[in-house]
Amino acid sequence: MLSNAQIKLIRSLREKKFRDAEGLFVVEGEKMVREALASEFEVLAVVRKDEVGENVMSRISSLSTPSPVLAVVRQRAMAALPPPGGLCLALDAVRDPGNLGTILRTADWFGADVVYASPDTAELYNPKVIQASMGAIFRKNLIYCDLPSLCRSFSKAGLKVFGTFLGGEDVYGTSLPPEGLIVMGNEANGISPQVSAGVTVRLTIPAFAKGPTAESLNVAAATAVILSEFKRR
Repeated sequence: MLSNAQIKLIRSLREKKFRDAEGLFVVEGEKMVREALASEFEVLAVVRKDEVGENVMSRISSLSTPSPVLAVVRQRAMAALPPPGGLCLALDAVRDPGNLGTILRTADWFGADVVYASPDTAELYNPKVIQASMGAIFRKNLIYCDLPSLCRSFSKAGLKVFGTFLGGEDVYGTSLPPEGLIVMGNEANGISPQVSAGVTVRLTIPAFAKGPTAESLNVAAATAVILSEFKRR
């Protein structure tokens, strides 16, 4: 059985300030717990519903329907900035946790080397990010950093910095190298002016529908299209 103090601790990890203070986070579900146990992250505790009971699991779970198992995991220290290279993503103020988690899952699928993010991007250990990532948080490094400086470092290394804009070059008709930095912007405002200044190639995903269509793609969907096209080449 869990003590009241342990229950209180696990419940507190729903909030960022307590995740930051304790350096811990929670993952829920059989798949996610298996991913955590198979990773290099330190798993401090695994709690199963059949051991603690439905009532306790309901109290500590952040899901509307408690999963059969959850784990308390120690956060990993953020990796140092690697030298520019490979095919990398940079997320400029992507604030929706579901989008961030889906982008990490997409980056994992397509083999993006590193995912960078501006400091105002959603928090990696938000429960919605974790669930949407489907385990990708245990495999892909997410490094929060100053994106304008990052763009300059890639350019100085002779690598192109790509950005997604409504008025850019057609991604299907543009030469795409195997290495570079791809910047994806905020859900509502796109890429900020400060980061845009470091973009060397502007890309757009053309709409193929005839007649009225949506103004733009969701940032997670756009990331999947862009990464797919880079990798296809």
